[in-house]
Amino acid sequence: MEISKPDIKVDVHEELFRKYLRVLKLARTPTREEFTKIATVAAAGVLLIGLIGFIIYLCFDHKTLLGF
Repeated sequence: MEISKPDIKVDVHEELFRKYLRVLKLARTPTREEFTKIATVAAAGVLLIGLIGFIIYLCFDHKTLLGF
């Protein structure tokens, strides 16, 4: 019994490459204003998640002080 190789067409890979190329052509470098806004929102999110984690840590670390 002989196992046949799957038919992989070059067209499928070519089509995928064209899609990737189209996305790269549409992509552009953000302006300084866009980058600043994105960086500010990301930093605020990191700080917020960190603050929430720190508060949870304090609650569990100081259970006896808080009366839990």
